[in-house]
Amino acid sequence: MLNQFIEEGPVNIILDLSQIDFLDSSGLGVLVQIAKKAQSAAGSFQIVTNPRVTQTVKVVRLEQFLSLQPSVEVALANVPKT
Repeated sequence: MLNQFIEEGPVNIILDLSQIDFLDSSGLGVLVQIAKKAQSAAGSFQIVTNPRVTQTVKVVRLEQFLSLQPSVEVALANVPKT
């Protein structure tokens, strides 16, 4: 479904995972795919996280690739202006 948003617009997406307790490898794979699609569409993909999600992303060393944000407000402020 998120892939469809990127293909049809908007290309800037914020995904709020702040209430998620667990993120497995398949979930991380989907996040990476969406981030790649957003980048190729000249958009942005930001993930609002909590300490658990952030730790999971750091364990697999994806924190430099995935744009992690502490709140929706911070993510909204980081949406590229067009």
